[in-house]
Amino acid sequence: MSSPSDWNTNIINEFRANQGRVGGPFEGAPLVLVHHRGRKTGRDLVSPLMYLQDEHDPDTIYVFASKAGAPSNPDWYYNVVTTGNAEIERGTEQHPVAVTEVTGDERDRIFDEQARRYPGFAEYAEKTAGIRTIPVLALRRA
Repeated sequence: MSSPSDWNTNIINEFRANQGRVGGPFEGAPLVLVHHRGRKTGRDLVSPLMYLQDEHDPDTIYVFASKAGAPSNPDWYYNVVTTGNAEIERGTEQHPVAVTEVTGDERDRIFDEQARRYPGFAEYAEKTAGIRTIPVLALRRA
């Protein structure tokens, strides 16, 4: 069995080879590569994530720190929240973004829409119920 790092590397390579499109379980899904720096290691990292486009602002997308329903938040979440910025690759375009966490009713509305479009997110929320609320982050073109 391959490691999560190998899994991500394969997705990243496929994303870049196909102008932002991948096959397998993510075929047809909106995918973005989020570049961030490890807050403990200082290493430059890239995380492939599904996103939801803001319906009113073409410069804003939302990403979800689901970690496939694990009981803890993913490391990338802490890295981007700590710095408040990142860089993204979307399709063939790359640019910096400001990162803010979405909370309350707005968070719930955005997460519910993502879960409606991609039911796996509803499953992740069920797995984390009573343990943690899956964070939603707004990435706005800087």
